[in-house]
Amino acid sequence: MNRRATTVGTALIAAAALVLSGGPALAHDDTEWVDDGVLDSGEETHNHHSQQHGEEEGHLPASSSNVVKVGNFDLFADMEEPGRIADVSAFGNYAYLTAFWEPECDRGGVYIVDISDPASPDFVSLIPSHRGTYSGEGSQVIHLETPFFTGEVLAYQNEICPGETKGVGGITLVDVTDPTNPKKLVEGAGDFSVAGKAQTKSNETHSVRMWVDGDNAYAVLVDDLEQTDIDILDITNPSRPVLVSETGLDELISQPLGAVHGDSVFFHDVVVKEIDGVQTMLASYWDGGYAKLDVDDPANPVLIADTDFEEFDPVRLEVAGESISPEGNAHQSEFTNDDEFFIATDEDFNPYRVTATMEDGTEFTAIQGSDVPQIDPDTTLAGPTRFVGLACDAVAIPPAAAGEIAVIERGVCDFTVKVQNVEAAGYVGAVVFNRTGVDGCETLVSMLVEAGIPAVFVSRTDGFRIVTGGVPAGYTCDDAGGTPFSAAVGTVGQDVDIKAVFDGWGYVHLYDTDTMQDLDQYYIPESQDPAFASGFGDLSVHEVATDPDESLAYISYYAGGFRVLDYSGGTLTEVGHFIDEGGNNFWGVEVHQHPNGQKYVLASDRDSGVYIFQYTGP
Repeated sequence: MNRRATTVGTALIAAAALVLSGGPALAHDDTEWVDDGVLDSGEETHNHHSQQHGEEEGHLPASSSNVVKVGNFDLFADMEEPGRIADVSAFGNYAYLTAFWEPECDRGGVYIVDISDPASPDFVSLIPSHRGTYSGEGSQVIHLETPFFTGEVLAYQNEICPGETKGVGGITLVDVTDPTNPKKLVEGAGDFSVAGKAQTKSNETHSVRMWVDGDNAYAVLVDDLEQTDIDILDITNPSRPVLVSETGLDELISQPLGAVHGDSVFFHDVVVKEIDGVQTMLASYWDGGYAKLDVDDPANPVLIADTDFEEFDPVRLEVAGESISPEGNAHQSEFTNDDEFFIATDEDFNPYRVTATMEDGTEFTAIQGSDVPQIDPDTTLAGPTRFVGLACDAVAIPPAAAGEIAVIERGVCDFTVKVQNVEAAGYVGAVVFNRTGVDGCETLVSMLVEAGIPAVFVSRTDGFRIVTGGVPAGYTCDDAGGTPFSAAVGTVGQDVDIKAVFDGWGYVHLYDTDTMQDLDQYYIPESQDPAFASGFGDLSVHEVATDPDESLAYISYYAGGFRVLDYSGGTLTEVGHFIDEGGNNFWGVEVHQHPNGQKYVLASDRDSGVYIFQYTGP
């Protein structure tokens, strides 16, 4: 499901800080749009998996350096469940593993694992999700001492399984003071205020983070449905959470269109930490970068500063001398122990982007769709084009001549309908160009589309250029509308030639907390080598956890394994790693001070369960 509310809450500029939307009622000023399949929420970034275990090939070789595997626990033993496990958190003698919807949404919730003996973890129980609901990022356990509750509270988020109607959104809070007897305090708490909807359940939530401030406790939710997507709840009484504010940053922190390879700006993940006496939120905003907010008054968040991605992708510039736009994809971040830096992970599952040229030599930018054949070294999209209109009515689509590519205008129906319709009409590929209106015009969106032919998305002006040879005199396009596309359905356009170029997988950034400047980057070598673009699992980074005592960061790198980085001196250097026999598929990572006095790092493997590591030093 996509966030279709389009108006950011009111903002006041004051003393170099922006005071953002504060009250829940502001969400009712939003305008609701039909969901046509745009990647615009965290939920849609993880609807895939890459199985790593049980094969002789198809993964990086087993290896380790300065990392000891203390123990691990396979929740599924001989029953392979690729993609089932998501995030990990820990408190005391217990680890908590969220249950994703893959391969089938029949066991959502949170698995509790006894880690009192880290060398021999043991299963305790499953806290089941509501029917049709799963959990992914952001599980957390904290200790509360408020006038209403004393003990440990687990929070996890709720998203609805594909095709389900009975699922719930928001978050679930569970009393885990006794983890062997968990008790749900509330289920589905969150934001019920999407404009124009009479809601019986709160908005789906992609991640959650709790914090304590004096006698009060709060939780920030990543709202999947609205543009005001930073939702803060007062959970001082965890059985009765209260929504205190909704905030949207995308119009405030977005870089100019085209500066990042894609213009998908939405809230994805978050951490809150007290820094110099101020409760400070660090929000990961995908193609918008990373934003720092003052949430001392949770009802009135204040934007302090945000990052900008560099003009050119720094890693591709370093590795290959390529001057290409950065991928963006600001996924997750965490402050270092001294708060001098924060470390951030840019997740990128597609190691290729496309280069596109029209018959007249005009170069243009195209964004590949999701679940369609990807343009790569073995697949190109080249040939004559024909304009087919909106392509929502299969009967109205002119049949394709040999090798023709359909050019489609966005609007009315979703991308999957459009592309499947032109596929049925015989077209070998699809180029969808943007409409007028909100998130239209020159915005380059990522299409969530399922079909059997390649499909790419381009700007509205490039749609005009392909079909008519140029942009008409007096052309306009903005949120209110603009120049209509007047070419007749069936018009033959310019030939296009769309090819793949390797641009690597996602990697790690080190930012200065005060200046928000990008100081250094880290990547595993294989992730920037085209020889590892396929056949080795996902070689993208996922999450980071920073050490509370040392200048170390621990990284879950999907099939790239578990990595340990030293960030002293303002640079990132690998000092340890681990990849198991049969490969890994690491998702979550958590530093845990165990009751036995030892410090461990827990990593969740999507296909099995939890690994428990110790870094032994160089």
